Amino acid sequence: MIDLDTRTAVLRLHHEGHGTRAIAHALDISRGAVKRVLRSGKPEVPYLDREEMLAPHLDRIRQLHQSCEGNRVRVVEELAAEGIEVPYSTLTGFCRRYGIGVKQKQPAGHYHFSPAEEMQHDTSPHTVTIATQRRNLHCASLVLCYSRMISAQLYPRFSRFECKVFLTEALRTLGGAARRCMIDNSSVILAGGSGKNAVIAPEMEAFATRFGFEFVAHEVGHANRSGRVERPFHYIEHNFYPGRTFASLEDANTQLRAWCERVNHSPKRALGAAPHELFAQEKPNLKPLPLFIPEVYLLHERRADVDGFISLHTNRYSVPAQVIGRRLSVRESAQRIRIFDGHLLLAEHQRQEPGAHRTLLLDHHREPGRFKRPPAPPLAEERKLRTVAPELEKLLDRLRAHHGGQAARAVRGLYRLYLDYPLPVLLDAISTALGYDLIDLARIERIVLRKIAGNFFTLSPDDENDADE
Repeated sequence: MIDLDTRTAVLRLHHEGHGTRAIAHALDISRGAVKRVLRSGKPEVPYLDREEMLAPHLDRIRQLHQSCEGNRVRVVEELAAEGIEVPYSTLTGFCRRYGIGVKQKQPAGHYHFSPAEEMQHDTSPHTVTIATQRRNLHCASLVLCYSRMISAQLYPRFSRFECKVFLTEALRTLGGAARRCMIDNSSVILAGGSGKNAVIAPEMEAFATRFGFEFVAHEVGHANRSGRVERPFHYIEHNFYPGRTFASLEDANTQLRAWCERVNHSPKRALGAAPHELFAQEKPNLKPLPLFIPEVYLLHERRADVDGFISLHTNRYSVPAQVIGRRLSVRESAQRIRIFDGHLLLAEHQRQEPGAHRTLLLDHHREPGRFKRPPAPPLAEERKLRTVAPELEKLLDRLRAHHGGQAARAVRGLYRLYLDYPLPVLLDAISTALGYDLIDLARIERIVLRKIAGNFFTLSPDDENDADE
């Protein structure tokens, strides 16, 4: 097939008066090809109109493609069962040309935003090493679309509570909000629907109204619409985490805030300036912050247990002993836990990470004897053993110190040795073991067996040699 440039050259040379032979020699093509171009008289390459082998079966192929749920391998098999043998590559090319199962691609385009017109919010799952432990965290980000100012934080979970905490802190840092906040179709903010039919959750809509903006969800699969906030996640993963160590989640967030501040002051080639320079133009157009911003908190109801604690997200927080057994109101905010009895503030604790299994006891709740359980009475076996010999009493003290409140099994095990073996041999074995700082009852029993082996058991000559050793 002769291309467009060659056909154009043939027509031009012929117009200049050159013959067919000369044109063919100059362009290194056949004279027949030159004649075909001259007959057509057009430089455009003619469309190769070939008869489609599957054209008579177009409607059947559409039906099979739908019934086979888009699986073209199954379409080939069904066609073969009907006597229509066709290679898989031929079928895929036919479907592509006739638009069967092919989604028309749309150009991405570019989005231009005026100052304070839009900001974008999204989250991304990240795996981060915190204090030598790999943890799955949620990275939340907010970006102003005009200036590209970014704010990001890490959270162990991301519910509507964390969303409101993050957006409140981010808007405080920026000093205002854009008129529109573009989001994906996450259920954290939406109550139902998607895209233009999305229904914003009432509490999130009230939150947006307080700051003077509105949430808008882009269409499903239209991720380019929120591209301003999507790209920074890749930047955070490949620029912030590598080479940095984090002692705790709070340390990671502190470093991330400092990193965002540095990025906001770094020039961007696409902008021709640093984000904070463009932010100087955008800030006067932002929706001003409300005069009073209430603290974001969750309200829980808990009953004080018999130990004087309330439990929240596996963590325990102390309360005064006077309210044990009463139902209390617990306000959980980003940094603190406040416990109320009606309108009376009983205690305020530093909030612990959910799932940390920690117990917090305030100093003024440390009343003498409040959290000490009376010691369990000694076992009958232990009382008996302590009256037999000092060696047994000394071993019991060691077992109690080692096992603490779980020494009952060891005490009963020692009592069994007392019943099963001669007392002098047992005391001798205990003295030997304590001399080596041993309290393992199984090893003490083996010492006893070695000492009494020749007196109570019939041994083979080899066993006697072993006993002597």
